[in-house]
Amino acid sequence: MTTEERFVPEIMTDLRKDIVKVPELIKKASGIVIFGKKIRSIIFTTDISIIRNTNADAVIAVYPFTPHPAITKSIIEAADIPVFSGVGGGLTQGSRSAYMSLFAEAQGSIGVVLNAPTPLKTVKMVTAVVDIPVVSTVTSIHTPLAEKLAAGVSIINISAGKDTAATVAHFRNLYPELPIIATGGPDDETIAATIAAGANAVTYTPPTSAELFSKKMMKYREEEKPQASE
Repeated sequence: MTTEERFVPEIMTDLRKDIVKVPELIKKASGIVIFGKKIRSIIFTTDISIIRNTNADAVIAVYPFTPHPAITKSIIEAADIPVFSGVGGGLTQGSRSAYMSLFAEAQGSIGVVLNAPTPLKTVKMVTAVVDIPVVSTVTSIHTPLAEKLAAGVSIINISAGKDTAATVAHFRNLYPELPIIATGGPDDETIAATIAAGANAVTYTPPTSAELFSKKMMKYREEEKPQASE
């Protein structure tokens, strides 16, 4: 019997059985070992209720607003899995990104994430002050990466829409040993393609709390319907 075929006991309670599970296929990714923790699946959300109820290995908490310490602190305190914290790089640059990175590390982040447009000067400011991985987001094969890697970026996070798998393959060819996180896409087929292209870890976008609650309410309504008499 191989290691993969060994029986794995599972413990679950009725109150926790409705967790948000990442696609099983992501387990085929090689993973990235950070400070002794192997990370294959990364859930993309800032929803604390989902973060507390998922089987993902880690969270990537980036959002379309300027990073704020209160948001970072709340997510890290709520999470029971490692957190990659967004620290800007687009509108938010320079010393603010560096300060946010220091704060994220002090609060317990396993890594900080810089947006694709981050100028090299900001990358250098961040890598100079933190002792956790700096992740640089990549949006296409044209993203200037070499200088950022030279400045201290240690992981890239590829988010290139329908071209994600091709972009992963492009950078994997250029950097055979570079740790790569990439979006998995909408289904098992795109997840498999992303992993086959060379992604070490895969991000998964879960349903929103509203969508999940809608399904639960439908179930409750069905349960409340009078049963037809025989």
